[in-house]
Amino acid sequence: MGWGCRIVRIMSSLLQAILQRTDVWRGAAPGVAAPGIASGFAALDAALPGGGWPTGCLVEILPRHEGIGELRLLGPALAGLARSGRCLAWIAPPHLPYAPALAAAGIDPQRLLVVRTRSPQETLWATEQALRSAACGAVLAWPAAPRYPDLRRLQIAAEKSSGLAVLFRAPHVADEASPAPLRLCPRHRQRRPRGARPQAPRRAARRAGAAPAAARRTPCRHDPCRSCNGSRSTFRSCRSRSSAHPA
Repeated sequence: MGWGCRIVRIMSSLLQAILQRTDVWRGAAPGVAAPGIASGFAALDAALPGGGWPTGCLVEILPRHEGIGELRLLGPALAGLARSGRCLAWIAPPHLPYAPALAAAGIDPQRLLVVRTRSPQETLWATEQALRSAACGAVLAWPAAPRYPDLRRLQIAAEKSSGLAVLFRAPHVADEASPAPLRLCPRHRQRRPRGARPQAPRRAARRAGAAPAAARRTPCRHDPCRSCNGSRSTFRSCRSRSSAHPA
């Protein structure tokens, strides 16, 4: 009887130690509860485990498409890390960061380290090295189709770092397994102005030989592109590359 109670106590302590790991999630629990970095948004901090962006683990952000504000979610946190003198590593970003937009968000471009890679393997290697170095306050990476073993290596490297580790991935991987304790899928929702009434649906009149409305639309001189998506972006805007959009 004594041996049985001892075995139960040992198994209970081992189970509690396992449940304290950041890569173990229980269905009824909110997920990781490690102390986090304030996001700068009260509603988001209230929803995030630990009251902010967790450190020492991977965070996956799966935007529906580029430019819907996924970097704005991290803006206040990155600005705070930059003001404290921490380095911000961006590994293989899809576009060149736009320095004036960074400065407007309070992020010192001098604290930014942009790493351009030539292959997906180099992206994973650079991300792992940046995490293991523990020299960066935040590591943001855009890996291309990483496998689960690759993500596991990054999670182990992130556990040894006290900084913020964020991976930007495609939305279709939301149903795939991942060792990241936190995964967000931001979506863009357009709000109707307060007091505005919904417009009645209009019936499109098609005349014989008339071109569709999309074809008759006059294109803007600065047509939205993937780098700016028609709005102010942290990435380089198409307005700064007027030669790419001739009048």
